[in-house]
Amino acid sequence: MSTPHSRRIFLSSITAALPIVGCHTSERDESRLTPSAKSAQALQPAVSAARSASAIPPVPPDHGPMPTRELGQTGVRVSMLGLGGAHIGKPDEKVAMRIMHRAIEAGLTFFDNSWDYNDGESERRMGKALEGERRQRVFLMTKIDGRTKEAAAGQLEQSLRRLRTDHVDLIQVHEVIRHEDPTNVFAAGGAIEALVEARKAGKVRFIGFTGHKSPVIHLAMLAAAEKHGFAFDTVQMPLNPMDPHYESFEERVLPELVHKKIGVLGMKSMGSGILLESKVVTPVECLRYALSLPTSVVITGIDDEKILDQAVEVGTTFQPMTADEKRDLLARTAPVAKEGSFEKFKTSDFFDSTAKHPEWLTAKSM
Repeated sequence: MSTPHSRRIFLSSITAALPIVGCHTSERDESRLTPSAKSAQALQPAVSAARSASAIPPVPPDHGPMPTRELGQTGVRVSMLGLGGAHIGKPDEKVAMRIMHRAIEAGLTFFDNSWDYNDGESERRMGKALEGERRQRVFLMTKIDGRTKEAAAGQLEQSLRRLRTDHVDLIQVHEVIRHEDPTNVFAAGGAIEALVEARKAGKVRFIGFTGHKSPVIHLAMLAAAEKHGFAFDTVQMPLNPMDPHYESFEERVLPELVHKKIGVLGMKSMGSGILLESKVVTPVECLRYALSLPTSVVITGIDDEKILDQAVEVGTTFQPMTADEKRDLLARTAPVAKEGSFEKFKTSDFFDSTAKHPEWLTAKSM
């Protein structure tokens, strides 16, 4: 297992106070929202004049704002880099708060989380960090583990309380990693029923799912949705320079999402640092690779301010990989990636939180 420092090849420290690019919803999206949710639907470009004593220095003039991308067919634009919720529960709370506040100022508008991250601590911290005007400037996503309607509804309510909000912008079914998951989620009395009802009530705006185990299971989930006349807004999956060599989401699932115009959420670009242990890739290469794919957002774990600086540097100076760069990188990763040994989320249960806690699949609260 990597140490925290094994993930970090730090660039020069970049701190930013960048304008936030607004997100807009289409008319069909507005119809889903309660009045309180409508008031929070756009990420306002105007930044509050009130700044704390620890305000971030201006970004150097040779850097632009964080680019934004369309989130599938939602009509919303989000920052192409997103802040991962799992890592935000790891450092000291004061450090975590500063990371989140600095991330917003640097233009990261997409915030990821989950009902089960760090026993709920990640959501509690994020809720505290987003109090006040910051909530209006962030597209907030969380995930639920419940496979039944009752469990999914209960977990969503608990997440909303922790996040101190009346709605989340995106809710996702977490860890679709079992072959039976698509059937269970779409069964009568399954999780999708709860999420659709929550959307009608204005508690969520969009619905998606995540998974890291097998592209076959992702494709089955998409097929189950189509069978039941349901369309996901987003799908989250691993995308990194080793993925094309083993059980590839990029090769098998990504084309389907692009075809269906579903928002693509990339994750595990570095596999929580394990990919870096191969010594054949760097953090910057991993981020650039995932960003060079047709992703709406690439979610990256940030538990240190220097890692935030690195992500901001990559985002604000981003240039897509050339065909030659991608070919060279994949040639470099091929010898070490064929058996999935560095993508442990595919080949072991190390990252499977619901395998360690199967009770979460039916629990109403933690």
